[in-house]
Amino acid sequence: MLTLYSYPNSRSLRVAWTLEELGLDYRIHSLDLKAGEGHSPEYLAIHPDGKAPALMDGELALFESSAICRYLAAREGRLLPQSLAGQAQMDQWLSFLTTELEQPLWTLAKHTFALPEDQRCDAIKQTAQWEFQRALKALQRRFDGQGWLVADEFSVADIFLAQTLSWAQMAGQPLPAVLEQWGEEVRARPACERARQREQQAAEERQQH
Repeated sequence: MLTLYSYPNSRSLRVAWTLEELGLDYRIHSLDLKAGEGHSPEYLAIHPDGKAPALMDGELALFESSAICRYLAAREGRLLPQSLAGQAQMDQWLSFLTTELEQPLWTLAKHTFALPEDQRCDAIKQTAQWEFQRALKALQRRFDGQGWLVADEFSVADIFLAQTLSWAQMAGQPLPAVLEQWGEEVRARPACERARQREQQAAEERQQH
């Protein structure tokens, strides 16, 4: 049984979405990160930084959402191009999306609400907004919001882009209309909605206990 360690509205949604797209049987362990569960000795043995997501597949423990989703796709032979060149292009996009497009948004979030108040810096937020818009222009040079990122087929890379664009909207960052529409259409996939519901249900059940 696959076990996803999740926290709602975080990167764990990407993993749950990938699991749903692949039709895999899995259970969710919803982490109470605010109560410090992420830093329990048991969880630190799975994820060295105590964050979400993490995945257990038998004895295999994985952390980092891109590595987890890439592993699941390769495990099932789906949600990734079949050619080596196509897989390299998908990995290229995953690297760009996580290190260039997503990171300024995470910097904004950290200095808005995630970091302790005495560690936040308002001046950094303006730089982060500029960095995001620069990365967005780089995305547009290679992707026009039509079809999919790689080889004209839906892949893990599209899951990552769709979630990142939703974070941009929540952060109040302007997006080109074509990318905004693309993200909304991709997030309307039934697997995405099932993933959201399962994560939310698991979190609610944790709170009840």
